[in-house]
Amino acid sequence: MNEVPKPVEEELVSCEVCLKEIPLSESKSTEAVDYVVHFCGLQCHSKWKEQQSKPDA
Repeated sequence: MNEVPKPVEEELVSCEVCLKEIPLSESKSTEAVDYVVHFCGLQCHSKWKEQQSKPDA
């Protein structure tokens, strides 16, 4: 009996801003080694960056 190979589900991570799930393979960067946050795109990264520069209330 031949077994049909089953696809392996790729691990997902959530965007830090909008919580959209993105594949872990798409979020890897050689620049991020100590603290890692993931973003689905440049808009979410810009929004996060703006939030980080605001003083805490």
